[in-house]
Amino acid sequence: MGGLTGDPAFAATTFVVMDFEATTPAGYPAQPIEVAALALRYEGGAWTTAGRPFSSLIRPPAFAPVTPAVTAQTGLTAEQVGQAPSPAEALGALDRRFAPGKQYLLVAQHAATEANLIHHQRQHCPALARIDLLDTIPLARYLFPGLLNYRLDTRLRHFSIKHPADRHRAYADVEVTAEVFIRLISAADENAGLSDLAALVKIAGRTARCNTPAQGELFDVHPPAGESTTNRSKAGR
Repeated sequence: MGGLTGDPAFAATTFVVMDFEATTPAGYPAQPIEVAALALRYEGGAWTTAGRPFSSLIRPPAFAPVTPAVTAQTGLTAEQVGQAPSPAEALGALDRRFAPGKQYLLVAQHAATEANLIHHQRQHCPALARIDLLDTIPLARYLFPGLLNYRLDTRLRHFSIKHPADRHRAYADVEVTAEVFIRLISAADENAGLSDLAALVKIAGRTARCNTPAQGELFDVHPPAGESTTNRSKAGR
């Protein structure tokens, strides 16, 4: 391919596509009820998966029950997540997937949401909480200006990617986000402004909250005007 995928730093990076489903209890941060991750590497001119995909339901605390609205969107019920692993168990298992000394970037659709969820669960996933992120939305805006919007469903249609039957379940969303990410990187390879990993990070990077100074939390990444995070109904999902 082109300059970006020929960059040694890009080739040395494992890109971990992630998605959470969550409840949004009043007065508390969003609480995860499902997480999924798929690790990708670009090797020998092609994308490969690195290790097994990860997916787990997560039992939320009592103050963050699964509401009818969450069930309507995700299909997940209070009974299902009530029998799920605790956040410490589920996120601890995911955290152990990250090997010390290796270079990772998390990839997410609207990465501010994943960044905040991870930060609030950082005691359960300290390695994960230190990994910076790439957001597919600003990358898509840069590469494909003029789309009607940059929601995931819009870009699935743009790239003729099949809409999954279980959209808004974490692993289904990870799979299609990974497909979108691969299409974006293919387009980036043909763009002179994205010649290496540093340029990619400059356009689409999000610093993990654990990697910012304490006062940096005053400047959290927020959705663009008109995009809400309530009940995961924000634009971009």
